[in-house]
Amino acid sequence: MNRRNFLAASMVAAATADASPQLAVNGGAPVRSQPLMGPNWGPQYYDDKEQTQLTEVLEGHNPFRFSSPPEKSKVARFENECAARMRTKYALAVTSGTAALHTAMAALEVGPGDEVILPAWTWYSCYNTVIQAGALPVFAEIDESFNLDPRDIEHRITPQTKVIMAVHLQGNPADMEPILEIARRHGLKVLEDASQSVGASYKGRPLGSMGDIGIFSLQQSKTITAGEGGAVVTNDAYLFERACRFHDVTGRPSTGGKLGFMPGLNYRLNEFSGGVLLAQVRKLDTIIGDVRRSARRVYRGISDLPATHLRHLPDPDGELGTGIFLSFPNKEARDRYAEAMKAEGVPVSGPAGSVILPIVPGIEQKVTVTPRWPSFTSERGKSIRYGRECCPRTIDILSRFAGVMMSPKYTERDTDDAVAAIRKVYPAIQRG
Repeated sequence: MNRRNFLAASMVAAATADASPQLAVNGGAPVRSQPLMGPNWGPQYYDDKEQTQLTEVLEGHNPFRFSSPPEKSKVARFENECAARMRTKYALAVTSGTAALHTAMAALEVGPGDEVILPAWTWYSCYNTVIQAGALPVFAEIDESFNLDPRDIEHRITPQTKVIMAVHLQGNPADMEPILEIARRHGLKVLEDASQSVGASYKGRPLGSMGDIGIFSLQQSKTITAGEGGAVVTNDAYLFERACRFHDVTGRPSTGGKLGFMPGLNYRLNEFSGGVLLAQVRKLDTIIGDVRRSARRVYRGISDLPATHLRHLPDPDGELGTGIFLSFPNKEARDRYAEAMKAEGVPVSGPAGSVILPIVPGIEQKVTVTPRWPSFTSERGKSIRYGRECCPRTIDILSRFAGVMMSPKYTERDTDDAVAAIRKVYPAIQRG
């Protein structure tokens, strides 16, 4: 470049920089005067449909699901509609996502001496239910989808490995094709935990329907909710029968069940919760459609920003659109972005709703129900080490991302403001 062209380019760059609006964190005018915030999804859609279901249970005086025949039970009807929506043969309603995981462990016959591979970043329930089964949790790294990294699974498989737990976090499907291929090659079961992604899909298939068994949480922060609740889904009649027996302290069989007695727990869902969930599952696609529209408006609005590094989406059409996450070179840049976006009235957060489990002190120290609990009493259990050294890439990835969280009730003005704030702040942070 000759001197004349260099000076001309410099003048254009300076003019562009001068034209950039001053960040609110530096004293400029914010994009919004009121922070952009969206409450939990499901309760925003409560209306007379949920009220009618509750009233019918009250007037019927039968809140216990087995007091009514299956064709009249709210819980049974929810199970049927849930199975149809998730494209599985069977669905079982339980009291929580944790109960669903525990039931799935029992269905899969996970027990002492077995190992379960799970992502280092997920919720306590995933780890706790492996421990409650007496088995050994083996942590693997996540990738930039925030989900289990398929490339970090195979070297963690041992002769004791029984299950790979694929957890679909923050509305984004894990990359199921390579996970399922690894499981098939090694003769392992796959448990899908779609608690944070109820209704999402992967290459046209609903989450929860691809593995041997799947679970959902229906707690208040999830896509649809009765405050608490959960569901187990499967296409395997044997696994479903075991799940039914385990979730009911009486060992009650499902229709046509042939298994003998199985000591179970009481994870049965009541008719009040079943009625609310029946109304909610009928709204699931409306809720998902609304939040996806919000997310896609933001994605389109920032699509031409140079050098953007978005969260990895194994199936962009299948994700829920929970948040628009961007990556930064390091935690310091991410934190500056968060501070500047908050000042603009469009707050962001790092990946949330889960915990880096291996660095939780009680987990690192292998605390169990009693010192005699079988999970860590074997030589393998004694030798395994948790802590930061087993998940450095997970820690790094989570420290570098921040996202604007989406709501199905956002207006176009809300999403326009999100776009404006990102376009204002992200380039400034990238420039340093």
